[in-house]
Amino acid sequence: MLRPLPDLSPEELAAWMQTKGFKEAHAPRVIRQLFETAISADQMPSRLGEQLTQSFSSKAAELARQQVSEDGTAKLLLRLADGRTVESVLMPDYHPHRAAGCISSQVGCAMGCDFCATTQTGFERNLTSGEIVEQFLHLRREARRSGRTLRTLVFMGMGEPMLNLKNVLAAVRRMADPKLGAFGWRQITISTVGIVPGMEELREADLGVHLALSLHAPDDATRADLLPMGRRFPVQDILEAADRYQAQTGRITTIQYCLLDGVNDSLAQARDLARLLAGRRMHVNLLRYNPTGLSLRGRTYAPSTVEHTEAFLAELRTHGAIAHLRRARGPDIDAACGQLRRRALQPA
Repeated sequence: MLRPLPDLSPEELAAWMQTKGFKEAHAPRVIRQLFETAISADQMPSRLGEQLTQSFSSKAAELARQQVSEDGTAKLLLRLADGRTVESVLMPDYHPHRAAGCISSQVGCAMGCDFCATTQTGFERNLTSGEIVEQFLHLRREARRSGRTLRTLVFMGMGEPMLNLKNVLAAVRRMADPKLGAFGWRQITISTVGIVPGMEELREADLGVHLALSLHAPDDATRADLLPMGRRFPVQDILEAADRYQAQTGRITTIQYCLLDGVNDSLAQARDLARLLAGRRMHVNLLRYNPTGLSLRGRTYAPSTVEHTEAFLAELRTHGAIAHLRRARGPDIDAACGQLRRRALQPA
């Protein structure tokens, strides 16, 4: 099986070009051409294109299924070379010519977050850097087809990015480097449930990307009940790691908080969250839950009511927290991460 072209780093492509008699210094330009024009190697009108086609496969994944919401949100199910599938999402921006992308870092997920659809299919494997880049290329093409430009990218799809950080960082470098994908470091956000060693490694990589924390509860007991990883890394340790990241990069951390009816949406929990963030330049991004059916532990979660959501948001702001409610996207399709893949895996 030929190695996918999106999987190659500039150094690897340069070494291959040298063996074929091409100037290795042109490797970044070749990658950028493939990224910008979204053409495949066999469409390049040159001997180089012919050689690339003979030596590598042009794609790391193919589009297997697509859902488009009434609001323009497009959910893509990509089939990888080994037959496994992974999800990516394109979300229209308020600006009519812009869009945001959400990509995955793993096939499935091992975090066991009880309210998440992705974890219900278990963990299968890490994505390669090329498979991550391939999602970016599909989203960029989809944005262009809809008359938009892909402007931001978040690692909030399937999987925990900090547990595949080597490949995530390799893909980020390829996508964001001005000489390659030219997407921009500041346009990328990497999310985590709070894997402290990974957060430290991300800080040491010093790429200047944004960090988002999937917190979902202000106290360790509630959080550990929802997210098993909460038993390993206490809330305070996670926030201190975010403090260190923010101090070095200057990037404001986003706190992701999914409101679950009767679980983490009380006014007391809002006050606790505001106290945790007091003195910290962090923004709270509230999300209303997209129901995913019976959880791993046999529970059925429900989204907070509109009234509770608004009260929670108001309480945060009253106590000094900077907070926003994220608009629901794709409510008429399999909106929650992992739902489309789970549906595709079910027998017909």
